[in-house]
Formats: sequence, structure tokens, C-alpha cells
Amino acid sequence: MAGKPTPRPRPPARRHPIHKRRFTPLKRAVRIPVWGDLSIRLSIALALIFLVIMIHWWDRDGLVDNLDGHISFLDVIYFTMISITTTGFGDIAPISDRARLVEAVIVTPVRFAVLFIFVGTAYNFIIKRSWEKFRMGQIQEQLHDHVVVLGFGVSGSEAVSELIERGTDPACIVVMDASPERLEQAELLGCNVIEADATRDENLEAVRIEAAKTVLVSAGRDDSSILIVLTVRHLAPNVPISVVVRAADNEQLARQAGADNVINPVRFTGLLLAGSAQGAHIADYLGDLASVTGRVQLVERPVLPEEIGRPLSDLASGGRGLRIYRNGGACGFWEHEAECLQAGDIVVEILPTEATEAGVRL
Repeated sequence: MAGKPTPRPRPPARRHPIHKRRFTPLKRAVRIPVWGDLSIRLSIALALIFLVIMIHWWDRDGLVDNLDGHISFLDVIYFTMISITTTGFGDIAPISDRARLVEAVIVTPVRFAVLFIFVGTAYNFIIKRSWEKFRMGQIQEQLHDHVVVLGFGVSGSEAVSELIERGTDPACIVVMDASPERLEQAELLGCNVIEADATRDENLEAVRIEAAKTVLVSAGRDDSSILIVLTVRHLAPNVPISVVVRAADNEQLARQAGADNVINPVRFTGLLLAGSAQGAHIADYLGDLASVTGRVQLVERPVLPEEIGRPLSDLASGGRGLRIYRNGGACGFWEHEAECLQAGDIVVEILPTEATEAGVRL
């Protein structure tokens, strides 16, 4: 009788290497007032000096006073100060091996620590602040016809990125926000940044709000945004202001506060959703119009001299005219006013982006 077949040994299970997951340590900004920071630095320096005084007093037998041969406590304080400040008159000196070892191993590191504390304090409170004040003055002198972005949250950061993609020089953009982390991201883009409260007059005057080309407000809360609009309009009566509000009830309040353009992202999202329900490509085309990375883009510009007297359908740019703004009113391309462009008209047209200028034109 044939025996049972010997079972083949199972290959050992393949063990996958275990990768240790790396975690970024938690961090939290520590807010210490200026006087508190200065007090901490001075306390550390005085504590180190007191430590050296005690060490010298304990090892005073290893010191010699070339003047009277006696080492008093006042002599120890004097020797400690001239040692830490590297003055070294030579009237008091270490003579024993232990005293010299103490100077080399203990006093020298303390000397460097105290010097670093005082140099760092001088840099932070005098040199750095003076340099930042000088740089701010230089930047303020160059601010003219610039874009001021008040609030660098989701909407503000997207607006800045879109402006840069459309060709705006980041050096012509000023971002004001109360968050250092957000300002760090704006600074990486090349923008001018200032950590301040946008509802304060002096902060807005610091960025020369009255000389700005336009102001974009996105504070994250409707009440804060409307208050900022009121403050900006008070300081800059003629500067265009665009503001983001999320509640439909606050749109009229924002206009009454002085905003020229009120943008409701919730309402715009609803329009995209409704458009996608009526047609599969409407939302895609609206998104194409809104972004500079799309195939086409909306352009608003003054009417050109050679376009005066011509219809909106015959623009010198070759774009498709959609609307004109005349005397504060809007006129569509189908209306009678669009048949003859006049001086002072504002034209809204569709143009292909730079990436598709060589392709099919609409």
C-alpha cells in the first residue's frame, strides 16, 4: 500500500520590514512680552555671573592680589566682572593649578554664554528693530498703485496666488494678517507682509492704503470684514474695495459700508451646482472663466481710443465683448447701448489665455 505523500514544507512567510512612523513634534507659539523676554535674559546672565562669583570665592586661595596680597569678597566680584568681560588688568590673577582649571573649564564657557546673551539681546531689541524700521520705511516709500490683501486665509491666499499667476508682481502685493504662520506663507510668495490688525487706522496707514490700486478683504468673519471695509473706506474714499462675505444678509451691509464688489463664495458654489444640474459642461466653463489656468479668462478694461464708435462685438483685442459699464450702469451685448462704444466705457470681454493664444480663438 502506497504511503501518504509527504507534504511539502511551506515556505516561510515573508516578513515585511516594519517602518517606523515619524511624527512631527507638537509646537505652539509662546507669546512673551518684550519686558518679560528682557527680564528672562538679564536674569540668566546675572545668575551665571553670581555662579562664577561663588566659585571664585570658594577658590579664593588660588587667586593672588598683586596690590595688597589679600583677596576680599569685593576683590572676587571685581575679578569676576573683569574676567567675564575679558578686560584682564592683571592686578588679580589665578596662580594655583586648580584656579587655572576653574578658569578654563567653568569660567570660560560662562563668559561665552553671558556674551551671547548680551549680544543677542542687543541684536533683538536694538539692531534688528532699527533695521526692520529702516526697511519698512524704504518699502513704504515704494508703495504706490499696489494691491492690499487684508486677511490671508483660504480666500485671501487663493486670491494672491491667482494674482501672481495673472502677472502681478509679488512686490506690489501687501498682505496684512494677525497670524505669523499665514504671513510666513505669503512672504515665501514674495509679498510684502505686516502682522497687524486691519481694523486699526494706523496699521492701514502704514501700508499706504490711500495710494493702493485695490483692496481685497477676507477676514474670515463677516462682521470683521465689514468693519475693515468701513475703516478702509474712511481712509481711502476712492480706492476700489472687494470683500468676501458668507451670509446673504450681510451683502447689503457690506455695500453700505463702502465695498465696490461683494463676493459670496456660498452663493457662487450654489450657482456652479445649479449649472451642473442643467448641463454637464456649464460648471466646467464657469470654472474655466474664473481661473487664469483655464483656456479662457474674463478681462475688464477701459475702452481703447480706436474702439470708440465701434460696436461691442468689434473689439480691437479680438475678444468677445459681454458687457459695458457706462455711467454706473451695466449694458449687455444685446442692448442698444452696446452698438456704439463711448469714451469712459468699461468693457468686460472674454479672451483666450496666454497658453492658448496660438490656438482656436472664441
